[in-house]
Amino acid sequence: MTQEEQLKTDERYMRMALVEAEAAGAAGEIPIGAVIVCQGRVIARAHNLTETLNDVTAHAEMQAITAAANELGGKYLTDCTLYVTVEPCPMCAGALGWSQIPRIVYGAADDKRGFHVYAPKALHPRTTISGGILEEECRQLMQDFFRSRR
Repeated sequence: MTQEEQLKTDERYMRMALVEAEAAGAAGEIPIGAVIVCQGRVIARAHNLTETLNDVTAHAEMQAITAAANELGGKYLTDCTLYVTVEPCPMCAGALGWSQIPRIVYGAADDKRGFHVYAPKALHPRTTISGGILEEECRQLMQDFFRSRR
């Protein structure tokens, strides 16, 4: 796949993650969405459910990991890509590392809580990361959500 084709593919799946993020925001959750793709097929879609479930671990990525593992019938996501609207936190990065997911694509960086700052080695050593996909849309969704809360 060429770089241009990969970018188009990444943008298509990130738009699906943005739909999940918008659903989270509409439900009063922090608007983060995630999609997991395995061999060209979407196997999990999720968004934050921390308020709904009263569970601080119910991040979009964690929900997506569980759904994908259930779909595949195993805990390792070795043929998958995660698309998430915001850079994963250290907790999610750790779970993604244990899942052995080979690729993570995120929209907006999280300079305050992102794994790059606090847990840069949490992912599996062979995991590749692509950031900044539809970054402005992802960032704007977060900014609008928090602005409406103030």
